Amino acid sequence: LMFSQFTALQIRGLIFVSWCVVLITLQDPVRLFVDYAAFAMLGVLGAVFANATGAGGGVVFVPFFNHMGFSPSATVATSFAIQCFGMTAGAFTWWRFHKMQSLSQGENRSAEQYRDKASSKFALQSAKHLHLNQWQGLYSVLLLSIPASVTGLLIAQFNPAWFGPLAKGDMLHIGFGVFSILLAICMFFMVAVTGRKPPITQLRPLDSILLPIICICGGIITAYLSIGVGELLAVYLIIRGFNVTFSIACAVMLSAATVWSGVIHHVMVSQAIYWPVVLFAGPGAIIGGVLAKRLVLHFSPKHVKLFFASWILILGLSGLVL
Repeated sequence: LMFSQFTALQIRGLIFVSWCVVLITLQDPVRLFVDYAAFAMLGVLGAVFANATGAGGGVVFVPFFNHMGFSPSATVATSFAIQCFGMTAGAFTWWRFHKMQSLSQGENRSAEQYRDKASSKFALQSAKHLHLNQWQGLYSVLLLSIPASVTGLLIAQFNPAWFGPLAKGDMLHIGFGVFSILLAICMFFMVAVTGRKPPITQLRPLDSILLPIICICGGIITAYLSIGVGELLAVYLIIRGFNVTFSIACAVMLSAATVWSGVIHHVMVSQAIYWPVVLFAGPGAIIGGVLAKRLVLHFSPKHVKLFFASWILILGLSGLVL
């Protein structure tokens, strides 16, 4: 554990030094810092919400960039680039949480109620078993969802004529708003009808069919809205009855793989990324991606669901109004 923490500190230090070197080598770095430093807070905010709910950072970045007057292509491309920082940091944070819990090295508050060493050891082993049981479908979910999501995204990016006005960006804010509102309604309905049954832990044969279909559609939506596949996967898994934390972690890892696959198109083909914003919002997104896990673990599953639904609904309405 000490070694992994030391390595994490080294990586963060290397990222910070690299960022400083890049900033210094740019023309007029002081002016850049003064004009764009505030975007670091946008990156933190977007990544916290993205990695705490499983939704992509586009739920924050798209309305904000639209309000600033960015073109649809610049909005999506810049959102993709920032998410490469935030979703990756979140994915590694959730992965590290999973590995620590699997090794019984994670935090376990239930052990504190036991005074003697034997009881405390039993509590740790019980927590380890519970975590492994609830997260045993992680690899299956990722293997079914990531290739499908990347396929859908690449189809949308390299065959824009198939998707009409959405591909041209003419309906970006409308599509974003409608999609977000529908997701929020599904989440509220799910909270209302879900009982207190223990979460399920294994995929069923039908899931092996539905997950790739959902993620192909989600990848297509993500290509044009910079959100979609993470939200769809999180909602599906939660409605199916999987553990909420597990569902969010899967969605974050899927979103990270998807945005990295999609950003190549924006770097080499569309060339619409607004790099000064990414320079500051990207590092902020890394911080947000690391902090998000603590937010999720601090609240009960029901509160996380309500938080997720409320935030998506507000942003969906804003997408239609603004």
